Amino acid sequence: MAAAAAARCLPLRASPPEVAKAFSSIPASSSTSAAASLPLRAAVPPSSCRRITPLRCSSSLPQGSASPDIAVLLEVEGVLADVYRFGNRQAFNVAFQNLGLDCANWTEPIYADLVRKASGDEERMLLLFFNRIGWPTSLPTNEKESFMKSVLREKLKALEVFSASDSLPLRPGVEQFIDDALNEGVPVAILTTYGRNGEKTSRSIIEKLGQERTSKIHIVGKEEVETSLYGQLVLGEGVASSLDEQLVKEAQKAASAEKQRIAEEVASILKLSVDINAASESSEKIIVTLRAGSEYVGRDVQNCILVAGSQSGVLAAERIGMPSIVVRSSLTARAEFHSAKAVMDGFGGTDLTISKLLCKKWS
Repeated sequence: MAAAAAARCLPLRASPPEVAKAFSSIPASSSTSAAASLPLRAAVPPSSCRRITPLRCSSSLPQGSASPDIAVLLEVEGVLADVYRFGNRQAFNVAFQNLGLDCANWTEPIYADLVRKASGDEERMLLLFFNRIGWPTSLPTNEKESFMKSVLREKLKALEVFSASDSLPLRPGVEQFIDDALNEGVPVAILTTYGRNGEKTSRSIIEKLGQERTSKIHIVGKEEVETSLYGQLVLGEGVASSLDEQLVKEAQKAASAEKQRIAEEVASILKLSVDINAASESSEKIIVTLRAGSEYVGRDVQNCILVAGSQSGVLAAERIGMPSIVVRSSLTARAEFHSAKAVMDGFGGTDLTISKLLCKKWS
Protein backbone atom coordinates (compact mmCIF):
# COMPACT_ATOMS: atom_id res chain seq x y z
CA MET A 1 0.00 0.00 0.00
CA ALA A 2 1.07 3.60 -0.68
CA ALA A 3 0.72 4.57 2.94
CA ALA A 4 3.24 2.05 4.15
CA ALA A 5 5.76 2.40 1.36
CA ALA A 6 9.32 2.78 2.56
CA ALA A 7 11.05 5.95 1.42
CA ARG A 8 14.50 6.32 -0.10
CA CYS A 9 15.36 9.99 -0.13
CA LEU A 10 18.19 12.38 -0.68
CA PRO A 11 19.51 13.99 2.52
CA LEU A 12 17.97 17.31 3.45
CA ARG A 13 20.13 20.35 2.98
CA ALA A 14 18.23 22.63 5.30
CA SER A 15 19.56 21.01 8.47
CA PRO A 16 20.57 17.58 9.78
CA PRO A 17 17.81 15.17 10.92
CA GLU A 18 16.82 15.25 14.57
CA VAL A 19 15.61 12.48 16.78
CA ALA A 20 11.95 12.93 17.72
CA LYS A 21 12.41 12.31 21.43
CA ALA A 22 9.22 14.02 22.44
CA PHE A 23 7.14 11.26 20.92
CA SER A 24 9.11 8.15 21.80
CA SER A 25 6.40 6.98 24.18
CA ILE A 26 3.44 7.40 21.81
CA PRO A 27 1.92 4.19 20.32
CA ALA A 28 1.61 3.68 16.91
CA SER A 29 -24.33 15.55 9.46
CA SER A 30 -25.27 16.78 7.01
CA SER A 31 -24.41 20.41 6.60
CA THR A 32 -26.25 22.61 4.20
CA SER A 33 -25.61 25.80 2.34
CA ALA A 34 -28.29 27.50 4.43
CA ALA A 35 -28.04 30.98 5.74
CA ALA A 36 -24.95 32.08 7.61
CA SER A 37 -26.59 35.04 9.31
CA LEU A 38 -29.93 36.77 9.72
CA PRO A 39 -29.10 39.37 8.43
CA LEU A 40 -25.42 39.89 7.66
CA ARG A 41 -23.60 43.14 8.25
CA ALA A 42 -22.69 44.98 5.09
CA ALA A 43 -19.16 44.20 3.98
CA VAL A 44 -16.53 46.91 4.10
CA PRO A 45 -13.40 46.72 1.93
CA PRO A 46 -10.30 46.22 4.08
CA SER A 47 -7.68 48.93 4.14
CA SER A 48 -4.13 47.72 3.90
CA CYS A 49 -2.91 50.86 5.65
CA ARG A 50 -5.27 50.77 8.65
CA ARG A 51 -3.49 50.46 11.97
CA ILE A 52 -4.87 48.19 14.64
CA THR A 53 -6.01 50.30 17.58
CA PRO A 54 -4.13 49.21 20.71
CA LEU A 55 -6.07 48.30 23.82
CA ARG A 56 -5.31 50.65 26.71
CA CYS A 57 -7.06 50.69 30.03
CA SER A 58 -5.92 51.67 33.48
CA SER A 59 -8.59 50.02 35.59
CA SER A 60 -11.32 47.42 35.73
CA LEU A 61 -14.96 47.97 36.57
CA PRO A 62 -15.73 49.21 40.10
CA GLN A 63 -16.55 46.55 42.62
CA GLY A 64 -20.27 46.00 43.12
CA SER A 65 -21.19 47.29 39.67
CA ALA A 66 -23.66 45.43 37.46
CA SER A 67 -22.45 42.51 35.38
CA PRO A 68 -20.93 43.78 32.12
CA ASP A 69 -22.97 43.29 28.98
CA ILE A 70 -20.20 41.45 27.15
CA ALA A 71 -19.10 37.85 26.80
CA VAL A 72 -15.90 36.17 25.66
CA LEU A 73 -15.74 33.38 23.08
CA LEU A 74 -12.39 31.57 22.91
CA GLU A 75 -10.97 29.47 20.12
CA VAL A 76 -8.78 26.58 21.23
CA GLU A 77 -5.92 26.05 18.77
CA GLY A 78 -3.48 28.92 18.97
CA VAL A 79 -5.41 30.56 21.83
CA LEU A 80 -5.66 28.11 24.74
CA ALA A 81 -2.54 26.31 23.51
CA ASP A 82 -0.01 26.90 20.76
CA VAL A 83 -0.63 23.55 19.10
CA TYR A 84 1.43 24.54 16.09
CA ARG A 85 4.57 25.07 18.16
CA PHE A 86 4.29 22.25 20.69
CA GLY A 87 2.39 19.52 18.88
CA ASN A 88 2.02 19.63 15.12
CA ARG A 89 5.66 19.16 14.13
CA GLN A 90 6.20 16.33 16.58
CA ALA A 91 2.98 14.64 15.44
CA PHE A 92 4.18 14.71 11.84
CA ASN A 93 7.44 13.06 12.85
CA VAL A 94 5.53 10.28 14.64
CA ALA A 95 3.38 9.79 11.54
CA PHE A 96 6.50 9.48 9.38
CA GLN A 97 7.93 6.85 11.75
CA ASN A 98 4.69 4.88 11.85
CA LEU A 99 4.61 4.76 8.05
CA GLY A 100 8.24 3.66 7.75
CA LEU A 101 9.44 6.96 6.28
CA ASP A 102 12.80 6.99 8.02
CA CYS A 103 14.20 9.72 5.80
CA ALA A 104 11.42 12.15 6.74
CA ASN A 105 12.06 14.15 9.90
CA TRP A 106 11.01 17.75 10.42
CA THR A 107 13.33 19.90 12.48
CA GLU A 108 12.05 23.25 13.74
CA PRO A 109 13.73 25.21 10.87
CA ILE A 110 12.31 22.83 8.25
CA TYR A 111 8.83 22.95 9.78
CA ALA A 112 8.87 26.76 10.04
CA ASP A 113 9.99 27.05 6.41
CA LEU A 114 7.21 24.73 5.21
CA VAL A 115 4.56 26.55 7.25
CA ARG A 116 5.66 29.87 5.78
CA LYS A 117 5.77 28.67 2.17
CA ALA A 118 2.48 26.75 2.37
CA SER A 119 0.67 29.30 4.56
CA GLY A 120 -0.02 26.53 7.05
CA ASP A 121 -1.78 24.25 4.54
CA GLU A 122 -0.63 20.84 5.76
CA GLU A 123 -1.25 18.93 2.54
CA ARG A 124 0.75 21.52 0.62
CA MET A 125 3.50 21.29 3.25
CA LEU A 126 3.80 17.57 2.52
CA LEU A 127 3.80 18.21 -1.21
CA LEU A 128 6.61 20.76 -0.93
CA PHE A 129 8.62 18.53 1.38
CA PHE A 130 8.50 15.34 -0.68
CA ASN A 131 9.03 17.25 -3.91
CA ARG A 132 12.25 18.48 -2.31
CA ILE A 133 13.63 15.22 -0.88
CA GLY A 134 11.97 12.65 -3.11
CA TRP A 135 8.84 10.53 -2.81
CA PRO A 136 8.77 6.91 -1.57
CA THR A 137 10.35 4.84 -4.36
CA SER A 138 7.51 2.31 -4.57
CA LEU A 139 4.76 4.97 -4.64
CA PRO A 140 2.98 5.31 -8.00
CA THR A 141 2.64 8.89 -9.21
CA ASN A 142 -1.15 8.69 -9.24
CA GLU A 143 -1.25 7.73 -5.54
CA LYS A 144 0.50 10.80 -4.14
CA GLU A 145 -2.75 12.35 -2.96
CA SER A 146 -3.90 9.23 -1.09
CA PHE A 147 -0.39 8.91 0.38
CA MET A 148 -0.56 12.46 1.78
CA LYS A 149 -4.00 11.84 3.25
CA SER A 150 -2.68 8.73 5.01
CA VAL A 151 0.15 10.80 6.51
CA LEU A 152 -2.36 13.39 7.74
CA ARG A 153 -4.52 10.68 9.32
CA GLU A 154 -1.52 9.28 11.21
CA LYS A 155 -0.49 12.76 12.21
CA LEU A 156 -3.94 13.49 13.66
CA LYS A 157 -3.88 10.26 15.68
CA ALA A 158 -0.50 11.17 17.13
CA LEU A 159 -1.62 14.72 17.93
CA GLU A 160 -4.72 13.47 19.75
CA VAL A 161 -2.47 11.43 22.03
CA PHE A 162 0.01 14.26 22.45
CA SER A 163 -2.67 16.86 23.26
CA ALA A 164 -3.78 14.79 26.25
CA SER A 165 -0.25 14.65 27.66
CA ASP A 166 1.65 17.18 29.75
CA SER A 167 3.93 17.86 26.77
CA LEU A 168 1.38 20.27 25.30
CA PRO A 169 1.03 23.17 27.78
CA LEU A 170 -1.62 25.84 28.03
CA ARG A 171 -0.55 29.32 26.99
CA PRO A 172 0.86 31.41 29.85
CA GLY A 173 -1.79 33.63 31.41
CA VAL A 174 -4.85 32.05 29.77
CA GLU A 175 -6.08 30.46 33.01
CA GLN A 176 -5.85 33.80 34.85
CA PHE A 177 -7.63 35.48 31.93
CA ILE A 178 -10.56 33.07 32.24
CA ASP A 179 -10.64 33.38 36.04
CA ASP A 180 -10.69 37.18 35.82
CA ALA A 181 -13.56 37.04 33.33
CA LEU A 182 -15.62 34.80 35.59
CA ASN A 183 -14.86 36.94 38.64
CA GLU A 184 -16.06 40.03 36.75
CA GLY A 185 -19.29 38.29 35.75
CA VAL A 186 -18.27 37.95 32.10
CA PRO A 187 -19.65 34.72 30.56
CA VAL A 188 -17.03 32.58 28.81
CA ALA A 189 -17.52 30.03 26.04
CA ILE A 190 -14.90 27.86 24.35
CA LEU A 191 -15.50 26.82 20.74
CA THR A 192 -14.36 23.34 19.70
CA THR A 193 -16.08 22.69 16.36
CA TYR A 194 -13.79 24.24 13.76
CA GLY A 195 -10.20 23.68 14.86
CA ARG A 196 -7.83 22.29 12.25
CA ASN A 197 -7.17 19.17 14.30
CA GLY A 198 -10.67 18.14 15.30
CA GLU A 199 -12.88 18.34 18.35
CA LYS A 200 -11.18 15.51 20.22
CA THR A 201 -7.88 17.40 20.28
CA SER A 202 -9.65 20.60 21.35
CA ARG A 203 -11.46 18.92 24.23
CA SER A 204 -8.23 17.32 25.47
CA ILE A 205 -6.70 20.79 25.65
CA ILE A 206 -9.74 22.18 27.47
CA GLU A 207 -9.43 19.47 30.13
CA LYS A 208 -6.08 21.01 31.10
CA LEU A 209 -8.04 23.97 32.53
CA GLY A 210 -9.31 21.72 35.31
CA GLN A 211 -12.83 20.56 36.14
CA GLU A 212 -13.59 23.36 38.60
CA ARG A 213 -12.86 26.01 35.98
CA THR A 214 -14.52 24.26 33.04
CA SER A 215 -17.71 23.69 35.08
CA LYS A 216 -18.22 27.48 35.04
CA ILE A 217 -17.78 27.99 31.29
CA HIS A 218 -19.70 26.91 28.20
CA ILE A 219 -18.09 24.34 25.91
CA VAL A 220 -19.63 24.74 22.45
CA GLY A 221 -19.00 21.67 20.33
CA LYS A 222 -20.80 19.92 17.49
CA GLU A 223 -23.66 18.69 19.67
CA GLU A 224 -24.18 22.09 21.30
CA VAL A 225 -24.24 23.81 17.91
CA GLU A 226 -26.80 21.38 16.51
CA THR A 227 -29.11 21.80 19.51
CA SER A 228 -28.91 25.61 19.57
CA LEU A 229 -31.88 27.49 18.11
CA TYR A 230 -29.77 28.99 15.33
CA GLY A 231 -28.16 25.63 14.61
CA GLN A 232 -31.58 23.99 14.30
CA LEU A 233 -32.79 26.67 11.90
CA VAL A 234 -29.70 26.69 9.70
CA LEU A 235 -28.70 23.03 9.80
CA GLY A 236 -32.30 21.89 9.58
CA GLU A 237 -31.88 19.23 12.26
CA GLY A 238 -34.32 18.80 15.13
CA VAL A 239 -36.27 21.97 14.46
CA ALA A 240 -38.76 22.49 17.25
CA SER A 241 -42.21 21.22 16.31
CA SER A 242 -43.77 24.50 17.40
CA LEU A 243 -41.99 26.30 14.54
CA ASP A 244 -43.90 26.58 11.35
CA GLU A 245 -41.90 24.70 8.68
CA GLN A 246 -42.84 27.12 5.96
CA LEU A 247 -41.66 30.06 8.06
CA VAL A 248 -38.31 28.34 8.57
CA LYS A 249 -37.93 27.78 4.83
CA GLU A 250 -38.79 31.39 4.05
CA ALA A 251 -36.32 32.63 6.66
CA GLN A 252 -33.58 30.46 5.18
CA LYS A 253 -34.44 31.65 1.67
CA ALA A 254 -34.36 35.31 2.71
CA ALA A 255 -31.03 34.91 4.49
CA SER A 256 -29.55 33.14 1.46
CA ALA A 257 -30.62 36.03 -0.76
CA GLU A 258 -29.01 38.52 1.63
CA LYS A 259 -25.86 36.44 1.64
CA GLN A 260 -25.75 36.46 -2.16
CA ARG A 261 -26.22 40.22 -2.29
CA ILE A 262 -23.37 40.92 0.12
CA ALA A 263 -21.10 38.41 -1.61
CA GLU A 264 -21.73 40.15 -4.93
CA GLU A 265 -20.90 43.53 -3.37
CA VAL A 266 -17.61 42.20 -2.07
CA ALA A 267 -16.91 40.57 -5.41
CA SER A 268 -17.47 43.82 -7.28
CA ILE A 269 -15.03 45.55 -4.96
CA LEU A 270 -12.43 42.86 -5.52
CA LYS A 271 -13.29 42.63 -9.24
CA LEU A 272 -14.13 38.98 -8.87
CA SER A 273 -17.13 36.92 -9.93
CA VAL A 274 -18.67 34.95 -7.14
CA ASP A 275 -21.19 32.20 -6.70
CA ILE A 276 -22.46 31.97 -3.16
CA ASN A 277 -23.11 28.25 -3.59
CA ALA A 278 -19.36 27.77 -3.77
CA ALA A 279 -18.85 29.45 -0.39
CA SER A 280 -16.52 27.65 1.96
CA GLU A 281 -18.27 25.01 4.03
CA SER A 282 -15.77 25.77 6.75
CA SER A 283 -16.85 29.43 6.82
CA GLU A 284 -20.49 28.42 7.21
CA LYS A 285 -19.56 26.08 10.04
CA ILE A 286 -17.68 28.81 11.89
CA ILE A 287 -20.52 31.31 11.57
CA VAL A 288 -23.08 28.83 12.91
CA THR A 289 -20.70 28.08 15.81
CA LEU A 290 -20.27 31.77 16.64
CA ARG A 291 -24.03 32.30 16.57
CA ALA A 292 -24.56 29.28 18.81
CA GLY A 293 -21.85 30.52 21.17
CA SER A 294 -23.64 33.85 21.57
CA GLU A 295 -26.84 31.96 22.45
CA TYR A 296 -25.16 29.93 25.19
CA VAL A 297 -23.58 32.96 26.85
CA GLY A 298 -26.82 34.94 26.57
CA ARG A 299 -25.43 37.93 24.67
CA ASP A 300 -26.06 39.45 21.25
CA VAL A 301 -23.32 38.75 18.72
CA GLN A 302 -22.27 42.43 18.83
CA ASN A 303 -21.59 42.06 22.57
CA CYS A 304 -19.55 38.87 22.23
CA ILE A 305 -15.81 39.24 21.76
CA LEU A 306 -14.09 36.43 19.89
CA VAL A 307 -10.54 35.77 21.03
CA ALA A 308 -9.22 34.17 17.87
CA GLY A 309 -6.12 32.38 16.72
CA SER A 310 -7.21 31.90 13.12
CA GLN A 311 -7.86 34.16 10.15
CA SER A 312 -10.99 32.16 9.32
CA GLY A 313 -12.46 32.88 12.74
CA VAL A 314 -11.77 36.61 12.43
CA LEU A 315 -13.37 36.82 8.97
CA ALA A 316 -16.44 34.84 10.05
CA ALA A 317 -16.87 37.07 13.10
CA GLU A 318 -16.69 40.18 10.91
CA ARG A 319 -19.45 38.84 8.68
CA ILE A 320 -21.92 38.73 11.57
CA GLY A 321 -20.78 41.90 13.31
CA MET A 322 -18.91 40.21 16.16
CA PRO A 323 -15.73 42.01 17.29
CA SER A 324 -12.59 39.91 17.47
CA ILE A 325 -9.16 40.13 19.04
CA VAL A 326 -6.31 37.99 17.79
CA VAL A 327 -3.80 36.29 20.04
CA ARG A 328 -0.84 35.38 17.86
CA SER A 329 0.67 31.90 17.79
CA SER A 330 3.72 30.47 16.07
CA LEU A 331 1.51 29.83 13.01
CA THR A 332 0.27 33.43 12.77
CA ALA A 333 3.35 35.29 13.98
CA ARG A 334 3.70 37.20 10.69
CA ALA A 335 0.07 37.21 9.57
CA GLU A 336 -1.98 40.40 9.24
CA PHE A 337 -5.50 40.60 10.63
CA HIS A 338 -7.11 43.73 9.18
CA SER A 339 -10.58 42.77 10.40
CA ALA A 340 -9.58 42.33 14.05
CA LYS A 341 -10.05 45.06 16.66
CA ALA A 342 -6.60 44.35 18.04
CA VAL A 343 -3.73 41.88 17.71
CA MET A 344 -1.95 40.75 20.88
CA ASP A 345 1.01 38.47 21.58
CA GLY A 346 -0.49 36.69 24.58
CA PHE A 347 -2.38 37.08 27.85
CA GLY A 348 -1.70 39.26 30.87
CA GLY A 349 0.49 42.26 31.52
CA THR A 350 0.75 44.48 28.44
CA ASP A 351 -1.17 41.94 26.36
CA LEU A 352 -4.79 40.82 26.59
CA THR A 353 -6.55 41.17 29.94
CA ILE A 354 -10.20 41.27 30.97
CA SER A 355 -9.81 44.77 32.41
CA LYS A 356 -8.86 46.02 28.93
CA LEU A 357 -11.91 44.39 27.39
CA LEU A 358 -14.22 45.84 30.02
CA CYS A 359 -13.18 49.43 29.41
CA LYS A 360 -12.87 49.21 25.63
CA LYS A 361 -15.55 51.11 23.69
CA TRP A 362 -16.12 49.13 20.53
CA SER A 363 -16.80 51.24 17.48
